[in-house]
Amino acid sequence: MYVVSLTYKVAQEIVDQHLDAHVDWLKDAFDEGVFIAAGRKVPRTGGVLLSKADRPTLDESLAKDPFSVHGVADFEVTEFAANRTAPGFENLLD
Repeated sequence: MYVVSLTYKVAQEIVDQHLDAHVDWLKDAFDEGVFIAAGRKVPRTGGVLLSKADRPTLDESLAKDPFSVHGVADFEVTEFAANRTAPGFENLLD
């Protein structure tokens, strides 16, 4: 599994200009099975995505994110091997 941390590198006004396109991209990526969870950081400095896709598929999808295309955010991808979960979250296990 991969944890993707997005960190905004532009003013919030610029983030907001690209937000609708980012949400559309995110919907398509969920429909394609690339991500299993997504959400904003608190405070709102970026977001976090969880993916069980293979790395080439993940990288290809991230390259299409309007936040990437327009230089809105930096992306840090961390591979994570879940070996223990709370009941009900077994689908996160590798």
